[in-house]
Amino acid sequence: MSSPKVFIADSISQGGIDELTRDGALEAKVQTGLSETQLAEAIPDFAALIIRSQTKVTAKILNAAKKLRVVGRAGVGVDNVDVETATRRGVVVLNAPGANTISTAEHAFSLLLSLARNIARADA
Repeated sequence: MSSPKVFIADSISQGGIDELTRDGALEAKVQTGLSETQLAEAIPDFAALIIRSQTKVTAKILNAAKKLRVVGRAGVGVDNVDVETATRRGVVVLNAPGANTISTAEHAFSLLLSLARNIARADA
């Protein structure tokens, strides 16, 4: 029996890909920058789709993905996925809601330091 196939449509770290494919648990194909039509043509044999912000998962893509069982968003939100069509087709849609917590905290802290040290005013 072959391993389930995962299509990775946006850039993710090589470490993440290595985790997915370790010990032959999953077979991964990475192909980024595809148009809606290109992705719809490429996706039919894949059980999972991993995306970030760039790829829009439309009804056309979901309907072409005959074996698709899950769409994973490596990031916050699922506004770039047609959740209604996915749900109707029995495709689970998930995301990583805490993915940007550290960078958000770092940005907020940097802004506080900027205010405390008058950096914006000093640059005027």
